Amino acid sequence: MSNRARHGKPLAALAAAAFLAACQITPVSAPAPEPEPVISAESAVLAAYYQRLQDRLLAQGLIRTDGGGPDTPFTDRLLAQNFVRIALFDEYVAHAGTLRAQTTISRLRRWEQPIRMSIEFGTSIPTAQRIKDSAAIADYAGRLTALTGVPIRQSAFQPNYVVLVLNELDRQGYETRLRELLPGIDETSIRTVIDLPKDQLCIVIGTFGADGVRYDKAVALIRGEHPDLLRLSCIHEELAQGMGLANDSPRARPSIFNDDEEFGLLTTQDELMLRMLYDPRLTPGMTAAEAAPIARVIAKELMAKETDV
Repeated sequence: MSNRARHGKPLAALAAAAFLAACQITPVSAPAPEPEPVISAESAVLAAYYQRLQDRLLAQGLIRTDGGGPDTPFTDRLLAQNFVRIALFDEYVAHAGTLRAQTTISRLRRWEQPIRMSIEFGTSIPTAQRIKDSAAIADYAGRLTALTGVPIRQSAFQPNYVVLVLNELDRQGYETRLRELLPGIDETSIRTVIDLPKDQLCIVIGTFGADGVRYDKAVALIRGEHPDLLRLSCIHEELAQGMGLANDSPRARPSIFNDDEEFGLLTTQDELMLRMLYDPRLTPGMTAAEAAPIARVIAKELMAKETDV
């Protein structure tokens, strides 16, 4: 015991000196930065197209970010009607191997479990865009949690809500990954994601438990070629639709659940509809006829609170 105590310090000093000498003789160079990914020619063409689209929409006063104002009034009656149209109907139907836009009656569907959200970027998405999109998605997820009461945390461990940010060629060959993310996904949904037409800016696909009304998993696809505002608009609409507001309505104003592109980001009315969807007085599986009278009561209460503020 005493010998170890006496010789311990000299040995340690020698080792430190040897290490220091080695460091001085062979300095460690900093690792070379990884090269930025280069987008394909196809994506470059699409990026230019979507930039022109965003510029045109902005020039027309569309993709508004103000959430609505004095020029877009709505009443509790309109709020309840819009809620039923958007939450109790579906936007698409499967037809001949594709998803076709057609409003069909559905039932009330929502999440009844915490959401573990992750983000997957295509290999050609630039680093700066990844940082910006990750921050935007995390911030918006927190807002959705506050509105719905559903805990949403960022987690790569067994995620049940995955946001894909992919460029055109990133999607090719993604079939296997889609089947991993959404076990049991049908071929029509896979082809819709892989062969997404140019005029479809983004999409969300959800799967449900055995009862068909409680969300089990969801995958949202955001085109990486979109300019910043269009991309953020897609994040707002698809992530909110993936919470259960699955349809669009031309009568909903102010709302992002309207194909007229007037609003780009979640509006005041959209926030109220999310609150309504997760009100405990409504339950998954309700039909439009069952939910409508309750929705009118909730809408009246919410609008009264808005007026008091």
